[in-house]
Amino acid sequence: MLELNHVSKQVGRETHISGVSLSLERGSLNVLLGPTLAGKTSLMRLMAGLDRPTSGQVLMDGKDVTGVSVRNRDVAMVYQQFINYPSLTVFENIASPMRIAGVGRKERDRKVREAAELLKLTPYLERIPLNLSGGQQQRTALARALVKGASLVLLDEPLANLDYKLREELRVELPRLFAESGAVFVYATTEPHEALLLGGHTATLHEGKITQFGPTIDVHDRPADLVTAKTFADPPLNTARVRVTGGHVHAGERHLGQLANAPPDGEYTLGLRAHHVSLAANDRYQTALTVRVGTSEITGSETFVHLDPDVAQEGATSHWVALTHGVHRLRAGDSLTVHLDPSRYYLFDTSGVLAHAPAAH
Repeated sequence: MLELNHVSKQVGRETHISGVSLSLERGSLNVLLGPTLAGKTSLMRLMAGLDRPTSGQVLMDGKDVTGVSVRNRDVAMVYQQFINYPSLTVFENIASPMRIAGVGRKERDRKVREAAELLKLTPYLERIPLNLSGGQQQRTALARALVKGASLVLLDEPLANLDYKLREELRVELPRLFAESGAVFVYATTEPHEALLLGGHTATLHEGKITQFGPTIDVHDRPADLVTAKTFADPPLNTARVRVTGGHVHAGERHLGQLANAPPDGEYTLGLRAHHVSLAANDRYQTALTVRVGTSEITGSETFVHLDPDVAQEGATSHWVALTHGVHRLRAGDSLTVHLDPSRYYLFDTSGVLAHAPAAH
């Protein structure tokens, strides 16, 4: 088990990590989710022993390793900025941690070839990194981490340089492979979609703090606060200042529907995910809202429709986005009626704490 107890990291007058406490089990997959500069890499460096915390403790299997350097820890790391030995072949790069550990040649060969097959590197085993593409070099670094058999595996946005098909395959395979090894597996990403695909547990980060940690689907479906909800939303969470009166939700003079199990009357911030803004009415999507189209982006099977804030509704904190299936050719400036399902509303109180969440489906 990897434990962080009230870990903080100060660099000059800047706080990079603030009071983080986490317990990560062996064989577990743990995602660090947050935007750029949220503290994901800083936290991983503390976990690995590359940096020492200003305060707090890092323990591995109950042993205090706070001051132990990365060289004396059983850690495998892969960054988005891949690192390989430039003078060694792909085969030798992958085999290097096993050679240092004294693994026999026959076993080294078997593990290298298994990892190379998984990561589509078999044709390149005799090449040196200089003769590889960026994606091939990244896969070489991943393969080296895979064969090391470390007790702590840290992957910092490791799939960013890979093509879509391979990235999707590895998102499925990597957690299973590392879980079978009994390692503590930590994976950093900026993408909520990737966190959901990986599953396991997710810690959401904001400005160096953990805002929530738990099973990934629980953090996504029931964020503890508005910051977490925004962190776990792509496209960005649609928000508006609203008031609740007798279960009815109003934004300015607009009625946005009635809630079952509504919170007490008062002022709230409404949160609504983009895929819960519909272009068509049905039994659930009955609350109509007239808006003006800002822009629309067609991604193939889906369309992102950006809705202009000045007419979306009073109190909107930013423009809204509707994510809808199919190709919809909409022009900027067009008037459009969208439909909302009040049963999918999140409400956060004036301090940002979750006050109302959609019922589980």
